[in-house]
Amino acid sequence: GVGFEIARILTYMGAKVIIACRNEKDGLEVQDYIKGDSEYINLDLEKFASIEKFSQAVEKRYSKIDILINNAGVMACPEMRTPEGWELQFAVNQIGHFVLTKGLLPLMQAAEGARLVTLSSTGHKMSGIRWDDIHFNDSEYEKWAAYGQSKTAASLLAIEVDKRMKDSGVRAFGVHPGGIMTPLQRHLEQEEMVALGWMDKDGQPTERVAKMFKTPTQGASTSLWAATSPQLNDIGGVYCENCEVAAPTDDGENARFIGVNDWAVDSEEASRLWDETERMLS
Repeated sequence: GVGFEIARILTYMGAKVIIACRNEKDGLEVQDYIKGDSEYINLDLEKFASIEKFSQAVEKRYSKIDILINNAGVMACPEMRTPEGWELQFAVNQIGHFVLTKGLLPLMQAAEGARLVTLSSTGHKMSGIRWDDIHFNDSEYEKWAAYGQSKTAASLLAIEVDKRMKDSGVRAFGVHPGGIMTPLQRHLEQEEMVALGWMDKDGQPTERVAKMFKTPTQGASTSLWAATSPQLNDIGGVYCENCEVAAPTDDGENARFIGVNDWAVDSEEASRLWDETERMLS
């Protein structure tokens, strides 16, 4: 998927890359395949013990982190909950990344110019933060609303980190990588993929998908641009797509797929989400 391509390209360009992956077999296979300066460290964002162990391992081995790319994600899964009772998509896509990022910020400060990239999605347009019922405790679970909320949260995490950390030299960016067929779709049945217009009844990508979707390599491009481009020097706290800072969503025919909704880049919403996530963890 996209994470593999990001790791491959960064090592090709000479970076030392830590491959964070919950599946040891997959992580070691990626490390072996890219053959660059990399190492695999196990990380499961659903488990706080795993996040803490990962952070401690990184702190022990490295004096700084120049780039952190929060690429992991869960999409449109059946209703599942963590032991804490949290809805899984929000727990992994927001809370897990929040804990990881917060734990690694001291190493990013030490880099004097570090960048955080959080993977959002055009899916953010499906839901802002559901402040009255984030975990669907009092309402019927709706997997796409849950996914949309979690991708709004990913963008808001970048907004808040940038606001809090820019004076310490850390800048942060939310990124929409584009529509990409990867294992992220593993929870979707073929019938739903057909209904969404992503594939035909024979299991082949539709003409629309062929025109609009990206390959994993293409999908990695905006994350890499946000992580490394000098065009973004002295810029942060923005949502990016197609290797550009995204414009606000307009009323055009492609509004569902292009631009960023106000609620995903709202500074007050970002601060409120940070505080609410802290409250959940207390």
